[in-house]
Amino acid sequence: MAPIATAQTVSDADIADLKEAVRAATLQHKGDFPLPPDGTLRRYKKAGIDLSEGYPYVPKAALGGGVSRDQAARVDEGAGETSYVDPASRADPKKNALLSAATKVDHLTQHIGTEISGIKLDSLTDQQKDELALLAAERGVVFFRDQDLSPQAQRELGLYWGQGRIEVHPQAPQVPGQPGALIIWEEGRPKNWGPSARSHRLPYGGGHYGWHSDLSHEEFPPGYTHLYQDSVPVTGGDTLWASGYAAYDKLSPTFKRLIEGLNGIYRSANVYPDTSKPNAAPKPILRKHPLVRTHPVTGWKSLFVNRWWTVGIEGLDGPEATIILDYLNDVFERSTDIQVRWRWTPGTSAVWDNRVVNHTVSFDWVGDRHGTRVSSLGEAPFYDPKSKGRAESLGLEEWNGADYDNFRFSNLGLQ
Repeated sequence: MAPIATAQTVSDADIADLKEAVRAATLQHKGDFPLPPDGTLRRYKKAGIDLSEGYPYVPKAALGGGVSRDQAARVDEGAGETSYVDPASRADPKKNALLSAATKVDHLTQHIGTEISGIKLDSLTDQQKDELALLAAERGVVFFRDQDLSPQAQRELGLYWGQGRIEVHPQAPQVPGQPGALIIWEEGRPKNWGPSARSHRLPYGGGHYGWHSDLSHEEFPPGYTHLYQDSVPVTGGDTLWASGYAAYDKLSPTFKRLIEGLNGIYRSANVYPDTSKPNAAPKPILRKHPLVRTHPVTGWKSLFVNRWWTVGIEGLDGPEATIILDYLNDVFERSTDIQVRWRWTPGTSAVWDNRVVNHTVSFDWVGDRHGTRVSSLGEAPFYDPKSKGRAESLGLEEWNGADYDNFRFSNLGLQ
């Protein structure tokens, strides 16, 4: 099957023919994988994605279980770049080019999440791309419905925001011919990965799919992440985000001083063999980053911890670290006032700043949920002791002066 020509309209007959071709090619080249959803095939046919070797593309090393620690540590396209200039630093603080082009701008909650209508992401000017980066840095996550975005256009946006550096994972399934356009498709996970950790029965969040930020174990974790959903179930599969800025602001001044300057220990999701030690058992990649990091553009402090991949604190014993990390993760996960929950529709994009939010999925769907994700790598996390929290920087008076114990005891009638 030759690469598919771009078309403005894709008929049901086109999709039926494509299904048969993809089914045959997948069985020949990859084995037993399910067919992607109709909405995915329609998108790929319009974009000219070559499916002649089946779907999805899975790196050969991943299928053979042979990914080494060295390979896993090099997830960025444009490796070697260590000097990163955040595109938001070039933006007009008022974001006039972006916001004036919108038909509607809706801030979904007080602290996180904005939906923009009337803008097509594949038509943004460079100035609008910079301003969108700034809006994501300030609001955490920005949503766009009614997009018709090819994987190629999504990848180009990611390369722009990452200064030529995007995650190209050595294991994860990807769009054929588009390195770094990772596939988010639970139903299509490679069988050699073992059974899925997700189950409706397991208490939330079973397995390793709870609240997290992506690739927090990397030397240069993602700055901006862009998830496009081309196929979604009728019900369920929402994604939730929580603000690291607001989580930090919820801490008492004393607790802030306690954790500022401490380094967390972050692990990779998978374990990898060390080629220099062929007889050693595979181990995860571990990295140290600040528990409180400073955003390079807003200058605001954010909590940079997550329950699944932050496994310790440098200089503390395990039980000591667990007490602190459990509380910090509880602030993220239990504070509904600093969260936004998004219900997807086909053709929707979410662009978020991975440095200052955690996210999770609600595993309550039946059927296909398929999207593509491009992660733009940012700077090495850092902490600036002169930086301020968002509430202090913006002068948000409602965050000041609250006494947790007085509030708790008064509600219990103990005062």
